[in-house]
Amino acid sequence: MSTTRRQVLARTGAVGAGIAFTGALSELFAGSAAAQGKAGYGPLVPDPAGLLDLPKGFRYKVLSREGDDLPSGEGKVPSNFDGMATFRGKRGGTNLVRNHENRVTGRVPVPTVEGITYDPMGKGGCTALELDRHDNVLSERVAIAGTAVNCAGGPTPWGTWLTCEETEDKAGTNGYTKDHGFIFEVDPVDPHRTGAVPLTAMGRFQHEAIAVDPRRGVVYETEDAFLKPFGLFYRFLPKKPEGGRGSLRAGGTLQAMRVPGVPDLSAIQETGASFKGIEWVDVPDPLAARTPIRDQDFGPKGITHAQKLEGCYWGGQSVYFVSSFAHSAEGSAADHFGQIWRYDPSERRLTLVIVFGPSTDIQLPGESPDNICLAPSGGLMVAEDGGGAQHVYGLTRRGEVYAMARGQQNIGTPQEPEWGEFAGVCFSPDHDTMYVNCYTPGTTFAVTGPWHRT
Repeated sequence: MSTTRRQVLARTGAVGAGIAFTGALSELFAGSAAAQGKAGYGPLVPDPAGLLDLPKGFRYKVLSREGDDLPSGEGKVPSNFDGMATFRGKRGGTNLVRNHENRVTGRVPVPTVEGITYDPMGKGGCTALELDRHDNVLSERVAIAGTAVNCAGGPTPWGTWLTCEETEDKAGTNGYTKDHGFIFEVDPVDPHRTGAVPLTAMGRFQHEAIAVDPRRGVVYETEDAFLKPFGLFYRFLPKKPEGGRGSLRAGGTLQAMRVPGVPDLSAIQETGASFKGIEWVDVPDPLAARTPIRDQDFGPKGITHAQKLEGCYWGGQSVYFVSSFAHSAEGSAADHFGQIWRYDPSERRLTLVIVFGPSTDIQLPGESPDNICLAPSGGLMVAEDGGGAQHVYGLTRRGEVYAMARGQQNIGTPQEPEWGEFAGVCFSPDHDTMYVNCYTPGTTFAVTGPWHRT
C-alpha cells in the first residue's frame, strides 16, 4: 500500500524534521523532510476471511469475540474492546488484560462477579485472558466489573493494570449507584487480590491512559475531552513511590501540567519545538465535587489544555502522550491531525516530536493516532481512530509511515461501510506477537510473523 499521499511529520516552514527512535524513543534530530519510500513489511494482502489484512508472511489468530461464552462460566464476552496490556505468564505464556468501554447502552455488559464489582449498574470493566506460548487461550474471565466506559489505562512496573474510566457521571446519573470517573487497579492473575477499589486521589475526570515512571513512581495521566474546556495532562505523586500492588490506595498528590505561555498545545505546530521549565500545579479539587477539574481555577497563570489527549507510554527516560486531533472549529487554537509529545522529567522539558499532517485519502493510514506502543523493530506501532478504513500503522525511526494491519469489519452497508477502530495494540513480553483489538464487533487478534525483519 502506498503512503505517498500522506503528509507526515508536517510542519510550518520550508524544511521538515525526522524523529530518532533510537533505543526507547530518544532524541529528535534535525534533517530533511520525512521520506515516504519503502518502509515496514510490504503491502497488505487482502484476507479471504474478511477480518484482518496483513503483510505477506504474517498471520493472525482470533483469540476472543464479543458475545461468545466466557470459559469461566461467568457469562458472555463483553462488547466494546478497548485498551489492553500484556504480562509475562507461566512457561513462556502471556497474560492479557482487556478493557471494555461499555456505557449504559453497551450491547454486552461485563458480568457482575462477587468481590470484584464496583457498581452493579456499571456495564464496563475488564476481562483477563491467559495464553500459552502458542497463543492458545487457557482461560478467560472477568477481572473487574461494575465500572463505566473503561477506555485505556496502562501497566504498572509491579505487574498490574490500571484501568481508566472515561466518564464523569455521578451517582444518580444514567442509573449509576456510585460516582464514576476513576482509575482502578487490576491484578491480571488473581483479580480478587485487587478487588474493585477506586483510586480516588488520582482524580475523577474523563481518564484515557496512564504511564508510570519506573524510577520515581510518578504516574502520568491523560484526559480525553474533545469539547471545551479541553483536557489536561496530569501527574500523580504517590505517597508510596516504591510501588507495589495496592500502594496507590495510600493516596498522593494530583497535579496538572502548565506550559508557561502556552494555554493550548494545539497552537504548537513545529516539530522539535521544546519548552523547558514545565510547571506542575496542584489540582484544587481532585474529586471534582462541583466543577470538572479541567474547568477549575488554577490561578492567574491558568493551565495548559489540549483537545483529545489519548495514548500515554513510558519509553527510556521520558513519557510520551498523544493528542489525536485538534479542530479550531471546536475551539482549539489550531488544527492538527495528531501530535505526539515527549516530557523528560529530569530536564522538566516538553518536546513536540511528531505532528501528523492532513490526509488526502482516508483509506490510507497515518492520522488520528490513539493507542501507541514500541515496535520490536524500533519506532512506534499506532492504533488509528479516524475516518475511513482503520489501520494499525507503524512509524519508523526515520519518520516513515507504513501500514501494518487493516480491518475488514464492515459493520455498515457495502455502500456506507463503517470500520471498527483498532485499540489496545501491544506486544508479548518476548516481542514475537502483536495483540490488538477491533473495538466493534469486539475481537482480539494475535498477530505473528517476521517482526524483526525490517
